[in-house]
Amino acid sequence: MNKCEVIAIANQKGGVGKTTTTVNLGYSLAEEGKRVLLVDCDPQANLTMSFGVDYPDELPITLYNLIGTVIEDKDLPPKGEYILTFNSLDILPSSIELAAAELSLVNAMSREATLKAILDPLRSYYDFILIDCMPSLGMLTINALAACDRVLIPANPQYLSAKGLELLLDTISKVKRKGLNSHIELDGILITMFVERTNLNKDILAWIEENFGSLVRIYETKIPVSVKVGEAVLNSQSVQEFDPKGKVSAAYKNFAKEYIDGNS
Repeated sequence: MNKCEVIAIANQKGGVGKTTTTVNLGYSLAEEGKRVLLVDCDPQANLTMSFGVDYPDELPITLYNLIGTVIEDKDLPPKGEYILTFNSLDILPSSIELAAAELSLVNAMSREATLKAILDPLRSYYDFILIDCMPSLGMLTINALAACDRVLIPANPQYLSAKGLELLLDTISKVKRKGLNSHIELDGILITMFVERTNLNKDILAWIEENFGSLVRIYETKIPVSVKVGEAVLNSQSVQEFDPKGKVSAAYKNFAKEYIDGNS
């Protein structure tokens, strides 16, 4: 039987590279022959738009519709009606409407398990399901934490981003403690947008290692800052497709190998 790993890529701080990491880790896993689904769990729909879907609101079915279906206790549609495929990756898209789902979930029965009810039937089709979480610790992110097997935390070496790690780790602990997901595990912290030559980046990295190194793995691979990331998004590609010989592409390839080796 296929063993699918559902990984939430989460940090309540915005601008730390969650979407970029979701896309490029997904691409690397697909390059290794894995069947990968990317789930856009953010009303900003950056993941969806990064694949060239300029108007996500015009899609017939997005995650918003599926959440409504579960809340209303109706049957989910066949996956072929809502999964988008781009080259080697499948996408479960989002739209701005997903912001309304957060409100709907507040009063829903089994509200924390809604996303799990959507993803569990998809596990048999994939080796990996990567959830791109929104930059908050609201109900959608709690749903992602309740639905996943493991959590990967991208963090850039800035003080506020680093300080926010404590709150996220506390939330993950509460999800486990309250029985919402007793099997949830921490993958580790991936440092993104790293500029090795600056003392500030070095100092904050040292602070992260000192404060969290004993609690969670901090990956050896660091993702460097580069304009190529934004250019790749504009071209609806992963950075590995857009700039295969660049430093960010090499870093994500190295990270994928480190990630796979660490979880095999």
